[in-house]
Amino acid sequence: MHHLSYGAFSSDLHQRQAGERVPLQVAIEVTRRCPLECLHCYNNLAMDDVEARRRELSKEEHFRILDELVDMGCFWLLYTGGEIFARKDFLEIYTYAKKKGFLITLFTNGTIVNEQIADYLAEWPPFAIEITLYGRTRETYEALTAVPGSYDRCLRGIELLKRRGLPLKLKTVATSVNKHEVLAMRQFAEEELGVEFKIDGQINPRIDCSQSPLAVRLTPEEVVALDMSTPKAVSEYRRLAKRDLENPPNLAHNDSVYFCGGGMNSFAINAYGEMGICVISQQETFRLHGTGLKEVWENSLAELRKRKRTKLTKCVHCRIQSLCGMCPANGELENGDRESPVSFLCHVAHLRAAAIGAEVPAHGECEFCKGGSEHEALMESARRIVNKEIDVESWTGPQQMFPILNNAEHAAAGGCASCADH
Repeated sequence: MHHLSYGAFSSDLHQRQAGERVPLQVAIEVTRRCPLECLHCYNNLAMDDVEARRRELSKEEHFRILDELVDMGCFWLLYTGGEIFARKDFLEIYTYAKKKGFLITLFTNGTIVNEQIADYLAEWPPFAIEITLYGRTRETYEALTAVPGSYDRCLRGIELLKRRGLPLKLKTVATSVNKHEVLAMRQFAEEELGVEFKIDGQINPRIDCSQSPLAVRLTPEEVVALDMSTPKAVSEYRRLAKRDLENPPNLAHNDSVYFCGGGMNSFAINAYGEMGICVISQQETFRLHGTGLKEVWENSLAELRKRKRTKLTKCVHCRIQSLCGMCPANGELENGDRESPVSFLCHVAHLRAAAIGAEVPAHGECEFCKGGSEHEALMESARRIVNKEIDVESWTGPQQMFPILNNAEHAAAGGCASCADH
């Protein structure tokens, strides 16, 4: 095991002037290539995509970025993709980051993890490794990933990492293809493996502007029924709603477009050397080639972060923001406008509130609030969820599996502002 000191970061931070923005967390996308062809994925290209590989930052460029991040005060890193191990030099990049003292989380699908990778990570352990599990059976997993043999490779990767005592977590993206196996995946993770398990029902359009992933998105009723299936989630949503309702609406006192931590204490670097607010926001990014990270962070990204709202929407006075996944990046991907509320997310938030018995104060022209066009249907949906008429334990798989979509089909659906430069 290699034990590194993080004291240098602490002393450096204490020396900084009050009010200076420090990028404590940075997400680095090392590639957009992946061995899987998941129907729901917002960002995957073929492993043999020569143009994508050519555009990726070199190993040496990654090293320089890490040097600069140390100087800027960053100490949390997330490595993501695509699939991080699609790059044969990823462990070299990772080792350089480890030697610099970063706390590192790895996002992977586990299918490329072999004995050598697992042994190496055991010697140089990350802070956390998160593997996405797409199903509990081979049929369901591979219906979503569209790659025969991927289920067994994923389980093998999980086994290799678990056997070495690495800090493993499992998670899943709940879709219409695998929803009937979410509870079995949770049982596998928590009871059989003894690791943390997370469920996410949020599916975004692709960053190449295709809306194709939305074809497998759960309905708002299904998302909230899954939420309500675990006492822990119900308790957390009640806590969040109580806190929100006891305080003024967050956005009413914030006139910026961006109200997340992006650009304030974090940012993302994509596979091609561009800095942005976060990994899914690609509408406005800034090239790093020939320019230092610090300069882009303090100038271009700071200006983006300071940008003021140009419209008042129902989000501004909403009192249940913590129950909602709405953010500017989601507006950008789904509506082509970072300031436009995403109806799906608004629906889910109001349904969560209704299911836990929280009354939402009116906040503008919201179709899901009392008196709105969708309110009665929403309340009926909440009643079905509370009365267990929507029984997640009885869900079955789709009668007909979705056709495999290749990357050409992914890109076929329309265009948006972010595609012009990518």
